[in-house]
Amino acid sequence: MKRSWSRWTQVAAVGAAAVLLAACSGKQTGGGGNNETVSLTINFWGDFGLDELKGKYEAANPKVKIVLNSGDYNAQHQDLQTKLVAGSGAADIAAIDEGFIVQFRSQADKFVNLLDKGAEKYKDKYLPWKWGQSLSADGKTQIGLGTDVGGLAMCYRTDLFAAAGLPTNRDEVSKLWPTWDAFIEVGKQYVAKAKKGFVDSGTNVFNPVLGQQTIGFYDTSENLKMEGGPKVAFDTTAKVIAAGLSAKLASFSSEWNAGFVNGDFAVLACPAWMRGHIKNTAPDTKGKWDIAAIPGGGGNWGGSFLTIPKQGKNVDEAYKLLEWLIQPEQQIEIFNKVGNLPSQPALYKDPSVLNSKDDFFNNAPAGQIYATTAEKLVPQYLGKKNGPTRVAVENVLNRLQNGELTADAAWQEALKEADKASKA
Repeated sequence: MKRSWSRWTQVAAVGAAAVLLAACSGKQTGGGGNNETVSLTINFWGDFGLDELKGKYEAANPKVKIVLNSGDYNAQHQDLQTKLVAGSGAADIAAIDEGFIVQFRSQADKFVNLLDKGAEKYKDKYLPWKWGQSLSADGKTQIGLGTDVGGLAMCYRTDLFAAAGLPTNRDEVSKLWPTWDAFIEVGKQYVAKAKKGFVDSGTNVFNPVLGQQTIGFYDTSENLKMEGGPKVAFDTTAKVIAAGLSAKLASFSSEWNAGFVNGDFAVLACPAWMRGHIKNTAPDTKGKWDIAAIPGGGGNWGGSFLTIPKQGKNVDEAYKLLEWLIQPEQQIEIFNKVGNLPSQPALYKDPSVLNSKDDFFNNAPAGQIYATTAEKLVPQYLGKKNGPTRVAVENVLNRLQNGELTADAAWQEALKEADKASKA
């Protein structure tokens, strides 16, 4: 899949990084210049790499205390929507995933316009489509600054592959599955030998396949398009489930996390951010993983933004923190610690990213792998109701996976539930 954008030269990137870092250095005093301590809450999910950065920022800004509030992916977005409607209670900085960003940018009046804070100077630093995703339809309000993008690959367990008689070299593994149908055939071989699931969950096939399609749930006129990309992704997932390849583990559940530790599955779609979750969840599996190409090539799954709800009481301090978090030094540190790929393309040429090898993943050249996938990304419009529609269809897939529905009945149910979500 293709995406195009202009690049800085490496020299320009280094120079710009130096200027940006100087502008956002530890000279910030915090607390608006008085003796009061300012508390800033950040709501997010998963691993944004904020734990280490929290202490770093607080050390440079002793009058600022950061409260990290990590929660469930869907629940965090639902909570933000509730707080925006209520007019109070939202975090000082709220993370929003790409799957929900159109929903929230359509409520741009409820967020601080970052252009008013001088964020326009970062426009050319971002992938153009990433900058545009969080921009209001009229182009006058920027509600968020991008953190990462979710270029796709496949993470797999070399020890489990070897035990099942499959190759373990990442190049050889990539050649096993140029298509999703070929992937399914490999999975059948694995299950026949290993007597356990090949993939973690049907939904974690559905999402990457959908991310490879030109059109997702909605077109740019907000029309539901279930017979296009969603049908391709649904049918592929149904084939995976029918072949008995799924370990039937709901993503981000305690059972799913245990599955990483216990070897209940051997492969999963692996956007850059997934690496951090695997490392945190199953640290003792270090060296047993590797990274191969994804069937079908390209695609995007995930990638987030940091926003500032207008109802906050410390908007200026919140913007200082947000601005600091998206600087090259912090973005590179996050990539190297948790794997999240920056959405600023100049950083793909930075040696700290480009030459990065991940020893947890058998010294895979993660920097090259994910920088290359980012270059192939094509923006997919995700619609105002994309988030709840995706959840509705995932719930149906879980029922199919659990044997509650046949494939034909599940598709009809998915059509019905998606239509309800689109009209809610």
